[in-house]
Parts: sequence; C-alpha cells; structure tokens
Amino acid sequence: MSRNIQGILLALAGCALYSAHDALIKALGAGLPAVQIAFFAYLLGIPFVVALLIADTSPGTLRPANPGWMAVRVLSVLVATLGAFYAFLVLPLAETYTILFAAPLIITVLAVPILGETLRWRRASAVIVGLIGVIVVLQPGSAPIGLGHVAALLSAAGNAMVHITARRIGPEERLPLMILYPMLGIVLILAVVLPFDFRPLTGATFGGLAILAFLSFSAMLCLIEGFKRGEAGLVAPMQYSQLIWGTLFGAVFFGEWPEGPTLIGAVLIIGSGLYIVFREAGRKAEEEVPVPLPARRP
Repeated sequence: MSRNIQGILLALAGCALYSAHDALIKALGAGLPAVQIAFFAYLLGIPFVVALLIADTSPGTLRPANPGWMAVRVLSVLVATLGAFYAFLVLPLAETYTILFAAPLIITVLAVPILGETLRWRRASAVIVGLIGVIVVLQPGSAPIGLGHVAALLSAAGNAMVHITARRIGPEERLPLMILYPMLGIVLILAVVLPFDFRPLTGATFGGLAILAFLSFSAMLCLIEGFKRGEAGLVAPMQYSQLIWGTLFGAVFFGEWPEGPTLIGAVLIIGSGLYIVFREAGRKAEEEVPVPLPARRP
C-alpha cells in the first residue's frame, strides 16, 4: 500500500471521529459556551498526550525542533477550534461542514509556496470550482451572513494552516509534541477568559467533555499521521466525508436537513475535491511505475 493511500485512509478515519466529536459539541452547547467547551475538551485531552509522550521511543526532547512553526501551529489550532465550536453551536451541522470545506481548497493553494508542491492547471480549476461552491452556500447579497458564517470561514483558514504545519514540520518533530503544544497553548490562553463566562458542570456534562477530549485526540492523531504520509493535496479532500456524517447526525439528533444552496455548494466542493484525488492519484501511479501499464477499468 502506497504512502498516499495510507494517508487517505487515516484521514477518513480521523474525519469520522471528528464528526462524532462535532455532534457532541452541538449537544453540549445547549448548556455551555463555546470557550468553556474548548477549554475543558483540551484540558481533559492532555493526559492522553502525556501517555503518548511516555510511550514514545523516538529520540528527542520536549523542545520543538521548529519553535516558530510550532507557534504558528498553536495559533492556527486556536482560531480553527474557537471558530468551529461557535459555528457548530449556531449553524446546522451540514451547513457548517460545507463552509469548513474551504480548508482543503486553501491547503491545496498554500501547499505550493509553503510545501513546494505543484499546482497544475487542472487542480487549480478544481479549486476554483470548489470556492464557487462555498459562495453558493453563503449566498452573499441574498441571505444574511451571520457571525456563525464568519466564524466558520475563520476556522477554515486556521484549519488549513494546522494541516500545512503538520506536513511542513511533521518529519522533524516528535508526534506527541505536535499535539501537546497546541493543547497547552489553548488551555493557557482560554484560562484567561474562562472566568468571564463560566457555568457549573454536572456529572453528565463533565463525562461528555471527557468523551469529547478522547474523540478529539484520536481524530487529531489520525490526521497528523495522514498528512505526514500523504501529499497535502490528496489527503485534504478526505475531509469532505464529514458532510455525510454531519447530515446524518444533524437529521437524527437535531432535526436538521440541508437546504438547496447547501446541497448545491456541497456537490461543487466535493466534486472538485474528488477530481483532485483521482486525477493526482492516477498521475502518481503512472510516475511510480517505469513500464507501460495495462488497460485499466474506467
């Protein structure tokens, strides 16, 4: 199995876990503000990372090899987290996912100057189609763009940089540090503002936050490994699978059904992402095999 295929499968697993995580955020948001949910989700996730760090046998220290890029990663995770958490609380799951899907398109573009990957005209055309899909969802001029939409767009930009940094410094950094530093950074930053809007926790709510932490840690681990093994432009579109889970969870648990513009935009965005995947996967296969390939099924 090629490293690109490994990266794709890991990303699909991570996205399924993140979808369950996001549905739980929406459920917890009925009684807790986004900042408090984010604070405890990351605080309760630190023991998982410590356990991972203890089990890690790779050489190195607790000092990051790329402190500058690690700082960028911490800030990117903060923006991506708060933006997504707020959007999930005020927007339907499917609509939020569709806007967040701008992240893989941004990754594909940023991978050129930051990672040195090539953006051919066909892939560039697919990115443009995907961005048109995002515009269809937002419906500028015909529907009001609320704070939830802005938060989702900011989260998409932050999420793009999170994955770019994973690909950029992943081969040089210890995996536990890639997770530990963003978690510690978010906990310290949110601890400053948490007292201004703190609500008491029940036993059930605390249990939900603990489950949230476990899902977040597991999903993050899958995605980091996925981006370390596969090309960013191939692994990133796997996040589109979250629309299926988001639509299912939204309909079953929250009575949400995606509207026409959301569905049309999703088709454009997912279509562009799948084109990138199959086009580039086929090109890579041809480059890696030195002899002519037999006829393949369409």
